[in-house]
Amino acid sequence: MPSVPYDDDAPLLADLMPWSVAPPRLGRGWPTAPDTASLKARWDALLKAEGPDREALFEPTRSRTPHSAVGQLPGRQSGTEKLARATGPCAEPVRVLRAPFDEQWLIPDHRLIDAARPELWRVADERQVFVVETAPSPPDSAGPLLLASPLLPLVRPGRIRPLYRRPGGTEPNLAPGLLAHLIDVLAWTLVAVRPGLSVPLTADPELWSRGVELGHRVLWLMRRNGDRPKLPGGRRPYVRAPLPSRPVTVHYDRAEETLQVDDGRISPVPPEAWDFEAGGVRVLEEWLAVRMGGAVEPGTLEAIRPATWPQTWTSELLELVTVLALLAELRPQQEELTVTDTITATELRAARVLPVPDGSRRPASVLDHHEEGPEGQFTLI
Repeated sequence: MPSVPYDDDAPLLADLMPWSVAPPRLGRGWPTAPDTASLKARWDALLKAEGPDREALFEPTRSRTPHSAVGQLPGRQSGTEKLARATGPCAEPVRVLRAPFDEQWLIPDHRLIDAARPELWRVADERQVFVVETAPSPPDSAGPLLLASPLLPLVRPGRIRPLYRRPGGTEPNLAPGLLAHLIDVLAWTLVAVRPGLSVPLTADPELWSRGVELGHRVLWLMRRNGDRPKLPGGRRPYVRAPLPSRPVTVHYDRAEETLQVDDGRISPVPPEAWDFEAGGVRVLEEWLAVRMGGAVEPGTLEAIRPATWPQTWTSELLELVTVLALLAELRPQQEELTVTDTITATELRAARVLPVPDGSRRPASVLDHHEEGPEGQFTLI
């Protein structure tokens, strides 16, 4: 975090990116998984069950039961009949950000999700960047306060701030007076944001340029968009011994910089990557725990998992180690970012950059087509 006094009247992130949405609330864990085959198998198991058995597998809540009548998620194809009598195929799973730095898959079926936040789905496309507030961390944690992802986030409990208010990368979600510097403001925000989610701005061109350059690097590492970052030769993590088909234990050897998964070994894994936290949780440890599987009640849909460790997970693990190591390398530069010649919220109000119009805090009207509602009815909102 940058060094700057906390009584400097810095503008709040909520004013710089005024439109925010609460994260989706699933209500049940089984519609997400690290692999797509498990999701399709869970769907098939649900539809094979009938009556009370189907309802029990579904795990009903006050918000969703197999008898709930809901429409399709915007831009997604799924059935709209009540789930109690559904017979159709599983909606094609989509990639989501399930937890900080944990990309998983979700069945995009509105009937399975307690609170899906359709306004987020309407603006989720290849141009979008979702800024995600992480959970509060312990005072001594150096984890990021914000994440940035091209994937629709399910990360709770913080707010989600889309970079764009409309599909196709139109109408930026930014205070009007800053629109000319859209991506640069986002990059600066990622590295300059402070606890309490205020964002000190600087009028120093050299400092701004340095912070923006650093922020662009952080943004690229968080988004990647198909690119694979690499550590320099000799520091790249490799599989030294194959990971077992059904791993049970994880151990990190700090002296040897080795991640041991049963008899499998990956190294070098720098301590900075193993210790990397987000939202108060050690990212690598949590990522592995999700895929190795903890105690799950037998007979539930969530108990349907891969029988063996897929090779794709090993590739994703190596990439995650690389991303966390590279982000950790940037942390000292971020901490040395001493913000001087600050632009205060009072000055932004005097310049009529703030306050933002009230309408910019609400979803934009983006519907120019029909969306299928419950039981195949078409609606136009």
